[in-house]
Amino acid sequence: MVEIVLENVAKRFGPISVIEGLNLTMRDNEFTVLVGPSGCGKSTTLRMIAGLEDVSDGEIYINGKPVSHLEPKERDIAMVFQDYALYPHMNVARNMSFALRLAHYDRAEIARRIEQVADMLGIRELLGRKPRELSGGQRQRVAMGRALVRDASTFLFDEPLSNLDAKLRTQMRAELALMRQRIRKNMIYVTHDQIEAMTLGDRIIVMSKGKIMQAGTPEELFKRPANKFVAGFIGSPSMNFFDAELASNDGPLAVVGDGFSLGLPLDAAGRLKAHRGRPITIGIRPTAFQVVADGQSAENAIRAPVVVSEYIGSNSIVMSEIGHTQVTIDIGSDAPIAVGESVQVRVAPEAIYLFDPATERVL
Repeated sequence: MVEIVLENVAKRFGPISVIEGLNLTMRDNEFTVLVGPSGCGKSTTLRMIAGLEDVSDGEIYINGKPVSHLEPKERDIAMVFQDYALYPHMNVARNMSFALRLAHYDRAEIARRIEQVADMLGIRELLGRKPRELSGGQRQRVAMGRALVRDASTFLFDEPLSNLDAKLRTQMRAELALMRQRIRKNMIYVTHDQIEAMTLGDRIIVMSKGKIMQAGTPEELFKRPANKFVAGFIGSPSMNFFDAELASNDGPLAVVGDGFSLGLPLDAAGRLKAHRGRPITIGIRPTAFQVVADGQSAENAIRAPVVVSEYIGSNSIVMSEIGHTQVTIDIGSDAPIAVGESVQVRVAPEAIYLFDPATERVL
């Protein structure tokens, strides 16, 4: 069992604090994804685990052993960098075997490991080439192969797909998922792309401004976000947010805003009693809007004028304005919708998220 624990870990660069009292446990054989916008501290956290950045406060434990004072080579960790970091004068085989040769592994063992990993990644025919003769995707496979041949207890990935084009990213994401099934080791993966996080991670750690906003499975973060930040960051297209007010009368529970009035589930009355008559923020995912045929009456219906229409083929993403709020609506239709038209949409009461405007915590 190899468990990685961060206990009150902090990182400062002079007077600037970038990580504040981070507490996190990454379990054995878990694919953990650190995700968040640029500058949130995810790469710094990864580099502290690797030993490439010093810890200002707190401690990092690997398998119960404090490692903050250890050099990177003493932590049994392999890392894949964003920029590949391949030696240009070495061919693929020598790049992959570099760490093993430094550690004085037997030649036969080195050859065995290189062949095994090269077959896994589909790069056996590239072993004699140099990095300049490889495509971006091939270089990334070599960078991953160099880490995998070490057979470390933990593999760290620092935004390994960010330099690839969209099609290649999708392909490499699938290959990473397949590799994960073959190699049952700790993997910690850093990305700013929430789709990568959702498709790869066993558990996702959402970070902002050096703090953990929420940790959980992809389903937990998508369906039960803890706050407005997580709700807006997880999911594509992003969640829509509206300023509203919780109706103060004793009638059915509803939120009222600029251009809309939406009923809420009956079982929400108890927990929202103290908020009646007060401002509230509501969140609705683009996929939660359901198109209602013209002339058909429906509960929680809103008329939405189409300002921008993006026809994708299987569906259309339209930008609308409800009141003075810009809204994204994902319409599950293969029929294009023209700018200037309007659609009538409804929102199921249980699909409406409620947030405290002051704390941004979910209610």
